[in-house]
Amino acid sequence: MTLQQLEYVLSLEKTRHFVRAAELSGVTQPTLSAMIQKLEDELDCKIFDRSRNPIEVTEIGQQIIRQAQEIVIQANQLKDTVQLEKELIAGSLNLSIIPTIAPYLLPRLIATFKKTYPEISLKVSEMHTSTIIEKLRLAEIDMAILSTPLENSKIFEVPLYYEKFTAYISPKETIYNRTELSASDMPLDHLWVLEEGHCLRNQVFNFCNERTQHITTYEAGSIDTLIKIVDVNGGYTVIPELHIELLSEKQKLNLREIVKPEATREVSVVIRHDFVREGILNAVAECIKQIIPVQMLDARLKKFAIRL
Repeated sequence: MTLQQLEYVLSLEKTRHFVRAAELSGVTQPTLSAMIQKLEDELDCKIFDRSRNPIEVTEIGQQIIRQAQEIVIQANQLKDTVQLEKELIAGSLNLSIIPTIAPYLLPRLIATFKKTYPEISLKVSEMHTSTIIEKLRLAEIDMAILSTPLENSKIFEVPLYYEKFTAYISPKETIYNRTELSASDMPLDHLWVLEEGHCLRNQVFNFCNERTQHITTYEAGSIDTLIKIVDVNGGYTVIPELHIELLSEKQKLNLREIVKPEATREVSVVIRHDFVREGILNAVAECIKQIIPVQMLDARLKKFAIRL
């Protein structure tokens, strides 16, 4: 049994197709098939039911795959530990980020990271929070940037910065004439929100004390779309502080501060508890510190390096 065979098994479990699994593993299909067959012969059991289309995992195969996932994760961590001992900040980084943060961080984060750490191969993907949690569990991504707390004991959170929410209001609305707003001032039947699956939607409704049982809500896929809807149709929405710089000077006149309660989200980098690549974690944090206004940064991040 070899680590490579286990990686082939995980590729086939993920794709349920021999050709796609071979492409994912960077080998030919006959090679992958032969190596998996050799492992099955050694274990004297069938991991996959090849008579099904798509291929299915057998009952005992599910147990083998769970153990294989842990073995591959531990093997990768062993490599990371060696790099850490050698004080090397190199290799690859698979980073995920939620869509309601990505527009404000990714353009400058990618540029800053490539310039500062050219020896690290960076791969970035946008995902919703629920998908990120599952990908972290399977070690398919290394870390993620999202809104916290997650209240998940298997995930370690490192706060990066705190971002206020601001109301964006159409001049047609009666509350437009107010200089600042509280939750009680904001009629929910005029509120435009993000579609299900966005954590920002939940934060908006939490801010509004979840008074949503008897209203009609209008849902959009991005904050840019919400703003355009307000510009054309009236009503209002709630946007993150970092989106303000993307507005035109005319649009900025539609902003109002929310004071009761102050609406804020915590943004963190999250990892598995057994993550060991302290150097790469701090590399991401250092890049964030160059992008985010200093007054928004977590107080500990300003002063100290992250210790695992």
